[in-house]
Amino acid sequence: MTNVIAFALVYWELDRGGPVFRRHSPRHELPRADFRFPQDEDHDAVKEVAARSSAKTGWTASFIDYVYFSLSNSMAFSPTDTMPLSARAKSLMGLEAFGGFVLLALVIADAVSLLAQ
Repeated sequence: MTNVIAFALVYWELDRGGPVFRRHSPRHELPRADFRFPQDEDHDAVKEVAARSSAKTGWTASFIDYVYFSLSNSMAFSPTDTMPLSARAKSLMGLEAFGGFVLLALVIADAVSLLAQ
């Protein structure tokens, strides 16, 4: 959980100038995105899906979006619905996935060593 929350906070702080800038600036003034969320591409989907798109509502990602994204990246060891766009986003996602993999390997190795005793 620490890995997921720590990376969610980092993603939340880095993407598009940080949470304060995203909240108080119009969408067209935001810096380049580090991540591509599905809501940024749903404007031409069926009506009920398009109604929640960023183009129609001015949606920007909130902390819960970054927590979900961090959790899915950590569990799958790869991006799921949110794709990295910048080199720093790709590096951070790779570091998170690698850290999750190492932790999993250590837990499995510990379990196997307990069984072997």
